[in-house]
Amino acid sequence: MALAGLCLGTPFVAPQDLLSASPDSIAYVVVWELRVPRVLIGLAGGAAIGTAGLLLQESLRNPLAVPEMIGVSTGAALAVSVCVVWALPVPLSLYPLAGLLGAACGGLVTLAAARTGRTAGGVLLIGAAVSTGIQALLLAVMATADRLQYDMLFRYLVGSLSGLMWEQASRTLPWFAAAIPLVVLCVPALGLLRLGDDAAASLGSRVNRARLGVLAVSALLIGVVTGPCGPIAWVGFLAPVVARRLRPHAGIRVWLPWSAALGALVTLTADVAARLAFAPVETPLGAWTALAGVLTGALLLRRRAPA
Repeated sequence: MALAGLCLGTPFVAPQDLLSASPDSIAYVVVWELRVPRVLIGLAGGAAIGTAGLLLQESLRNPLAVPEMIGVSTGAALAVSVCVVWALPVPLSLYPLAGLLGAACGGLVTLAAARTGRTAGGVLLIGAAVSTGIQALLLAVMATADRLQYDMLFRYLVGSLSGLMWEQASRTLPWFAAAIPLVVLCVPALGLLRLGDDAAASLGSRVNRARLGVLAVSALLIGVVTGPCGPIAWVGFLAPVVARRLRPHAGIRVWLPWSAALGALVTLTADVAARLAFAPVETPLGAWTALAGVLTGALLLRRRAPA
């Protein structure tokens, strides 16, 4: 799918010509200045969302615990919407950074509120409440936008890789690399949390601290993606669920790389469809990921989940 993302489109570039294109040609500029950073962000972003979805579902022991329910995606959307609608003196190139800061604030609010949650279900309900509150603020801001501002925000709020170049890639890719050791550190805690709060506590785990730590890592992963790309829905639900279906008797150490790979695959596939399905008009990436997530979720619910 990464190769398809590099080759397909206008102009079409054959795979054997990717490395031999002349630096002065249009094909070289399109591939190396537009498509390569877009594919890299799609790969890393999809993997990050898939990983974050698995972390949330395992720490809260609920397959419906998705990144959209901890306030990070809506926090980023709110920050960018405020910059656009209220005409704040923020350069357009810094909007991804504003989205990242908004995502961090949304995640911090959820983490602060989640300290009162004594159970996994309580933490999930608190996260959903925070996300709903932020979304209400977002709707209030959007109600004051004029038509031009609304059109500017629409693609971002649905989720898109359109217009991402090396400037955005250089700002976001290092965050993904920095998050990898943090994800690895979450594996032992998740192994205990899967046993239940009482069992984990009896084995010496500080359940609340462990769960908050996993939520913090998940918020970082989601925030880094949402900043430049906007909220990309359903990937965080779809990738972990399919990973567990493919390897039902495995554990968190196996599901993590599978969820990351499936998240990247879903994101890249949806991005290719967004670019080409109604060319030359580009449709939002989030619409395709939502379609794939809803259809796959409906099919999976028809069958009993493995024990």
